[in-house]
Amino acid sequence: MIVVKDVHKRYRTRHGVGPWVLRGINLAIPVGVNVGLIGPNGAGKSTLLRLIGGIDRPDRGHIQRLCRVSWPMGQGGLEGTLTGRQNAKFVCRVHGHDQDMADRIAFVQDFAEIGRAFDEPLYTYSSGMRSRLQFGLSLAFDFDVYISDEVTAAGDAAFQRKAAEAFQAKSQQAGLIMVAHSESTLRQFCQAGAWIHQGQAYWFDDINDALKAYKDTIFK
Repeated sequence: MIVVKDVHKRYRTRHGVGPWVLRGINLAIPVGVNVGLIGPNGAGKSTLLRLIGGIDRPDRGHIQRLCRVSWPMGQGGLEGTLTGRQNAKFVCRVHGHDQDMADRIAFVQDFAEIGRAFDEPLYTYSSGMRSRLQFGLSLAFDFDVYISDEVTAAGDAAFQRKAAEAFQAKSQQAGLIMVAHSESTLRQFCQAGAWIHQGQAYWFDDINDALKAYKDTIFK
């Protein structure tokens, strides 16, 4: 389970401290339930996802992870001066996979389909190539919960299909927490939903009920 307790978050801007993006979020997300975070642009969906994944920290409150949670798929922590292969080796070591490193690196290389660029520095990559590498790295490790921010929209159409199929396979083995602007994608992958509205989060056991709550505020 992931417990989000009284979480507040805001960011500093060049004008000083900005307004609260999240204001007292409380959620208990069980393992094995696929959850879509729903709301308009700027509601705080990606912020909450980053907090859950440990990429960012709340200003108030805390998040308790009682399971293995991935970093946001397609994002995070790669070093631009290292090659794709070197980055993959580093992530393997961080996660304690020295013994089977070769197999995991081979998986990442095959999945990313970036050819010789796998042995070139990341600063030479396009955004699409980075997304391919990062998605492959996310899939190379086993987590109880995977988190994703529009990751299935990365790359060309063929890669999007491949990513969606891989994501679907993971959803049969682990929980998912995801942000997607496509209703069809949310319905495809998620059973439950959390509607983010005015800095608060509202839980729905059925993704369709969460989508309805969101649309009701738009068309009021």
